Amino acid sequence: MLQLREILRQKLALGRSHREVASALGISASSVSGVVVMARAHGLDMGQVEALSDDELQERLYPRPTKASARTEPDCAALHVELRRPGVTLALLHVEYLAAHPDGLRYTAFCERYRAWAKRRLPVMRQVHVGGDKLFVDYAGMRPRLVHPTTGEVTEVELFVAVLGASNYTFAEATRTQQVPDFVASVARADLHRRGAQGHRPDQLKSAVTKACRYDPGVQRTTAELGRHYDTTILPARPKSPRDKAKVEAGVLVAERWLLARIRNETFASLPALNARLAELLADLNERKMRTYDTSRRALFERLDKPHLAPLPAEPFEASEWKQVRLGVDYHVDFEGHFYSAPHALPRQARAVAARHRGDGRDLPRQHARRRAPAQSCPRWPHHETRAHAEQPSRACRVDHGAHPVLGRTSGPQHARAVRGDLARPPSPRVGLPLVPGPVPPREEVRSTPHGRGVRPRAPRRRSQLSLSADHPAAQPDSQPLPAAEAPAGPGRTHENVRGPGYYH
Repeated sequence: MLQLREILRQKLALGRSHREVASALGISASSVSGVVVMARAHGLDMGQVEALSDDELQERLYPRPTKASARTEPDCAALHVELRRPGVTLALLHVEYLAAHPDGLRYTAFCERYRAWAKRRLPVMRQVHVGGDKLFVDYAGMRPRLVHPTTGEVTEVELFVAVLGASNYTFAEATRTQQVPDFVASVARADLHRRGAQGHRPDQLKSAVTKACRYDPGVQRTTAELGRHYDTTILPARPKSPRDKAKVEAGVLVAERWLLARIRNETFASLPALNARLAELLADLNERKMRTYDTSRRALFERLDKPHLAPLPAEPFEASEWKQVRLGVDYHVDFEGHFYSAPHALPRQARAVAARHRGDGRDLPRQHARRRAPAQSCPRWPHHETRAHAEQPSRACRVDHGAHPVLGRTSGPQHARAVRGDLARPPSPRVGLPLVPGPVPPREEVRSTPHGRGVRPRAPRRRSQLSLSADHPAAQPDSQPLPAAEAPAGPGRTHENVRGPGYYH
């Protein structure tokens, strides 16, 4: 455009020949002739040329050709909204676009229109990463595999990746799962690998976040304990915002290309062997020079991140698995197939329990130590019981027909006699023990009625006992007194229904 203006200036204002202008500007004489012909065709003089801008002069001399049949342009804003829905792709949207506009753009032009629109309207805020400030963590989508040496069974495992923001220093290891124990253990080993700690920026996976939220996510309890142990902050990325942790997203791509791709033809039978090989490749990756910075990740780590890392605590972090449980009547809780005892005074109360994977102490329901190798499965139904928790129930289970604790709650001789009868039922006193508190209604104890009725000792079932309780209609006093018991008929007593010995002769 600058040459257009200069050509017209030298021709219209200075009056030079075509050859002189071409020699001065380093172009051909035919190009000068073409510009002059177009200016004369549009009736431009030097005053009009000076009044036009460069773009307007370009459009005036060489207008864009109009298409004979203009195709319908896609609504890029509507496409952007639809792409946020699960499963929607540009290919699907292009099929729907062609269904509405059969003569519309083909797929390549359709995608170019949307991507050009997205670049203009979706700016990204630039993040400045301070040395020792954040550690970004995530799991790779590509999974390494373990092959059983005997059966040949293939097991896929997870690849944990952690990247420092300032230096891009990378840590990676393979774990069995993405569950809480494996996740927090990987983060702790990443801190140990760098010999320092700082704020952690995980994805909103279930092992780190209990409730996904853009503004106030709920951090998982064990992950929060990890942050308190290392005196750091757990700051999860926002949902569906991978750019919040772009460092580790790029780190995952690098790990897949420079770690997993290099072992694609190797076979590993155990997790330690796989991690040993990954450690070798990881050291090579951190020593490799990056073309953008013209230095290695380790050199940047030593210069930028390491001086600002907080020192590690003296004691290593012990991962805990927390679960909200309710104590049963047998003062035990079920935790992953293990029964743990709790103080007997806490039945039916909700408690948060934790099982630690290190240590030797036992103090459930708050904490309990349990050693378990990652590759081993938990045995089913082992019991962990502290005898002090069961001391009072054990005394209550000792049956004493003369002085049972429940007998002190009776309020009449008939009830006490029924309790003793229940405890004496064969084949064992334990058979009658569940029936002891049976006659006691929820609101009022069974009492001996003032009109002489009481609990019958040969009616051990609760429904029979309850029918004679003080608040039951059957236990209310009758309007008339009970008739006196009749004396048994003697041998000489007569009655109209007694026929006598002469009747049969």
